[in-house]
Amino acid sequence: MPQLASHLHPTTRLVVWLALMIGVQAMSGVVLASAFLVVPMLGLRALRRSSRLIWRTRYLLVSLVAVFAWGVAGEPVWDGPLAPTREGLVVALTHLGRLILVLMAVGAFLETMPVPDLLAATRGLLSPLGRLGVDCDRGVVRLMLVLRYMESLPRPRGWRTLLDMPATGTTELVEVPHYDRGWVDYVVLFLVVLGMVTIYLG
Repeated sequence: MPQLASHLHPTTRLVVWLALMIGVQAMSGVVLASAFLVVPMLGLRALRRSSRLIWRTRYLLVSLVAVFAWGVAGEPVWDGPLAPTREGLVVALTHLGRLILVLMAVGAFLETMPVPDLLAATRGLLSPLGRLGVDCDRGVVRLMLVLRYMESLPRPRGWRTLLDMPATGTTELVEVPHYDRGWVDYVVLFLVVLGMVTIYLG
């Protein structure tokens, strides 16, 4: 799967990733459980990065399960106090599975998409807005600055550390590569649109 994605235009990869983020929200039950069978195809490096994202959000995941399992009305799992409901557990596991899939997709996307390709993908995605007067190049530069800031930001010991960090005044030349779209890109985009229409209107 990573080898196939590398032959696509960066903008196509970005559109596919955004469509996956939306499509995951419509998954539930057997379809959601079956989606995890595709996870090993992401590759070892992507799985490692995804696992780090999941570990960093472990408290959010636990809170999500607790809120739905004990907050949704229904039949108690057991007789006694502090019993979650069966309906709540179903909702909790559904949302938990969706969020884990999203985190895995984010990890795989960041691992397989180099920064220059991400900038080119963002520029290609924003290019239609240029007819409306939107400065696409400025948006690409701001994205690059955010990514660069996130990479160079040390782990703070407190929120005051972020305020005390000095501003940098260096000048840097940003080069965004240009890629030509092939027929495969148009086929993939057509399948993405067809899939989204089928999911939400079918």
